[in-house]
Amino acid sequence: MKVLLTLLLTSILLVTTGCQETSEEVDSNELKIVTSLSIIADMTEEIAGDKAEVNYIVPLGEEPEEYEPTPSDFQEISDADVFFINGYNIEAWLEQVTENVTDVDVIPIAEEGPKIPLEGTDDIPDPHLWLNPLHVRDYYVDKIVTTLKELDSENSEYYQEKADEYIEELEELDKYIEEETNKIPEDNRLIITSEHAFKYYGDRYGFDTNGIWELNAHEEGTPQQIANIIDLVNESEVPAVFAESTVDPRYMENISDETGVELAKEVYTDAIGDEETNADSYINMMKESTKVIVENLK
Repeated sequence: MKVLLTLLLTSILLVTTGCQETSEEVDSNELKIVTSLSIIADMTEEIAGDKAEVNYIVPLGEEPEEYEPTPSDFQEISDADVFFINGYNIEAWLEQVTENVTDVDVIPIAEEGPKIPLEGTDDIPDPHLWLNPLHVRDYYVDKIVTTLKELDSENSEYYQEKADEYIEELEELDKYIEEETNKIPEDNRLIITSEHAFKYYGDRYGFDTNGIWELNAHEEGTPQQIANIIDLVNESEVPAVFAESTVDPRYMENISDETGVELAKEVYTDAIGDEETNADSYINMMKESTKVIVENLK
């Protein structure tokens, strides 16, 4: 009986140990992905599903162009299998990362897309490509799913299925935005924000767009810039102007005060919202911004 009991306990121990090793192996095989922006993290999570741990660097509500990486950011990127960035120079702090982290692939996921230049330049592209969902479908999703397949070929079929599902959602989002924005009369189809971020959105859905400055990295808000926007608002008689969730609203409050035009609820450009908002994913942030634009311009 003692011998049998010993053998039984030994067997249980071996089985338990084997289970623990299997569990640890699964955990260690899970991809670790870091992205620069919360928007890209959300897209990546949609495609990676439960096969990866995804984190992002720039906190919600902060400007990606002006962010200063912390030592913990460098460590998190160093521990990752891949670091997804947008590109087009929106990550102005990227050089600090590449100087300190050398063993992680840095993948720009937008830079093969179309380029609408910043106003006043011929070849410097606006980075906000994601504000057109079809660009997300054609460039962001393609780059993400291709990279995941290369990193984890055993789950290629899974990633492709998730990507195909997400593409359907993006196409539905595009139709939704088109239908909603068609409610806005031609004379009101002007989106004015502090950062001139809606170029790709305007190009897709038929809006003129403008801003006090071109990029938040160039943020100035000079008297001349503000005067130019005040003149534009008065001349166009647009019914509302918009502040962004990641930008100090006082600039647009000044425009509103000087023109008597309503300052609408904030729109989302550089980050998704937190769980308490209606903008806690890329698709939801696009729907929420469109809802605000339509309600205030139609």
